[in-house]
Amino acid sequence: MLDAALQTQLKAYLERLVQPIELVASLDESEKSRELAELLQEIASLSAQITVSTGGEEARKPSFTIRRVGNERDVAVTFAGIPLGHEFTSLVLALLQVGGYPPKVEPELLEQAASLDGDYVFETYFSLSCQNCPDVVQALNLMSVVNPRVRHVAIDGALFQSEVEARQVMAVPSVFLNGQPFGQGRMDFAQILAKLDADAPAREAEKLKAKQAFDVLVVGGGPAGAAAAIYAARKGINTGVVAERFGGQVLDTMSIENFISVRETEGPKLAAALEQHVRDYQVDIMNLQRAEKLVPAAEPGGLIEVQLANGATLRSRSVVLSTGARWRSMNVPGEEQYRNKGVAYCPHCDGPLFKGKRVAVIGGGNSGVEAAIDLAGIVSHVTLLEFDSRLRADEVLQRKLRSLPNVEILLSAQTTEVLGDGQRVIGLDWKDRNTGTVQRIDLEGIFVQIGLLPNSEWLKGTVELSPRGEIVIDERGQTSVPGVFAAGDATTVPYKQIVIAMGAGSTAALSAFDYLIRTSAPASKSALEAAA
Repeated sequence: MLDAALQTQLKAYLERLVQPIELVASLDESEKSRELAELLQEIASLSAQITVSTGGEEARKPSFTIRRVGNERDVAVTFAGIPLGHEFTSLVLALLQVGGYPPKVEPELLEQAASLDGDYVFETYFSLSCQNCPDVVQALNLMSVVNPRVRHVAIDGALFQSEVEARQVMAVPSVFLNGQPFGQGRMDFAQILAKLDADAPAREAEKLKAKQAFDVLVVGGGPAGAAAAIYAARKGINTGVVAERFGGQVLDTMSIENFISVRETEGPKLAAALEQHVRDYQVDIMNLQRAEKLVPAAEPGGLIEVQLANGATLRSRSVVLSTGARWRSMNVPGEEQYRNKGVAYCPHCDGPLFKGKRVAVIGGGNSGVEAAIDLAGIVSHVTLLEFDSRLRADEVLQRKLRSLPNVEILLSAQTTEVLGDGQRVIGLDWKDRNTGTVQRIDLEGIFVQIGLLPNSEWLKGTVELSPRGEIVIDERGQTSVPGVFAAGDATTVPYKQIVIAMGAGSTAALSAFDYLIRTSAPASKSALEAAA
């Protein structure tokens, strides 16, 4: 199942195994079981440290457990399905970590996970096309390696459809803890720990309160924020980044083909590279923190405050706002009620859960048309609804869309309500904007692709915002507040693109540095005085 290049790469990784491991398979007579057995034998052939047995007792078939051999406690990770696609990395990491190879996670987080008190049985439903799922799968796998009271099974939802339907899983990743819903969507190791450890937020708040003032504090960890942090840190000044999730919306992007000099990459890979680049400098990264209020300096050159949701306050001589944007909602009755119960925003992630069903895509721009094209290969029928009288997507995408036999396009169509039976979506109502008539479509999934909304609500009344809620900036990234700069998708910059956000973040950081050398009492005098 693995081509020669992938086998060579995997063999090199498996040389890092410290302890022997056993792959214990639970199989039946299905074709998928045959494929899994073949994969496990291929893996075992690449390392003398790996053996395979077929005596597994997992109820889900096909599945397999990676078990550490000869250990004083049971260290194991279980996959139900065949973890290829986006989950192949999860498989490789599980092999290495069960085999004793140390994970690249901060020691204090590992200690926190190992100290969790209680018995935890996690089940994660993923799809092989979901770029958000590996973070969750890998985090829970690692927890089960470091803590004997944690167990985790990663389940391919497309392979266990009856189970998915019984549990009403309509978005991935979906995590259950001890049989009850625990969370949906991307979560990393630290985020899951924060949910499990009730005292963690308070401890983190106390640590943040004790921090000294920064020269530049970047709010937001997407491409703009990462670029701002790097350019500021290269000036030798005290730089911090506070972010709700480092990587931002890039984490939710499937394929990136317009990042200059990189022909093609995936969002999570780019986000990881951004974070690593920032960490190469002496930047204080404060992840999983939401900013709630900006307090301007009381006098020119004074300290600006950023108040966080956990009660902590950070102080800085200058601030770069790079909070990005999020998917825009339809704001119609039923949308919020049926979010993740048929209403979805990521066709790549959740599309496989709607195999053979009828779905709608809301939006006729590039994102909407691309989503409809992708979904048409999975579902039985796609209805695309566009508010305008014409599609706005690139012509090449429109031609592809119109060539598909199981796609219907409705123009001048305004979605008015999401319909459900109390548990899941069963249809939607839409109004013909030309005639005013309201019609109903019976379906089981709705994918919303109608653009972005800036994450700027917390700044209202503090900095100038455009009628669309964007942070108003000049050519230098300066906002209406002295010492506060902004960059990226949250601002009035006309084009929302990764490469543009990076350039804007760099501009904002350089402008912040210029501001600092022209004001008094810097937090880090040496670098600023040298520059002045």
